[in-house]
Amino acid sequence: MSLESPKPESVDGAPLRVAVVAARYNERLVEALMRQVSAALRSAGVAETNLTLDRVPGSNELPVAARLIAERRKPDAIVALGVIVRGDTIHYELIANASADALQRVALDARIPVINGIVVAENQAQAEARCLGEIDRGMEFARAAVEMAALRRRLAP
Repeated sequence: MSLESPKPESVDGAPLRVAVVAARYNERLVEALMRQVSAALRSAGVAETNLTLDRVPGSNELPVAARLIAERRKPDAIVALGVIVRGDTIHYELIANASADALQRVALDARIPVINGIVVAENQAQAEARCLGEIDRGMEFARAAVEMAALRRRLAP
């Protein structure tokens, strides 16, 4: 596990429009990520009126929602949140890989940064440490969204 996240760039988030799409599966953990993301976005200056939130059933549905949001709302960045915990089969791995690949494809096709905020954990304790504990992944996802949104505004035609 990497605990050496990059130091955040100082970015004024006031003009940025950020969309968050979150899975309802593993709801307690995803809700914690959403609180972290929202707090970090507000801390970066993103106005409440420039922040949207949509919910989908699970992490597998995040890419479709991100694509629809990108096409319809054209935000400066999208944060896709979900939690996938290993079960007795490899299903968690299939969903995690497929979702990650599809979110990246949405980002590249739409030319809008899509932050993969899907926490993939081997067990419940790992998931809780990353969503409820001392590892603040939500803050990292939000900082990445703000930084990439600002980059997009600077460089996109």
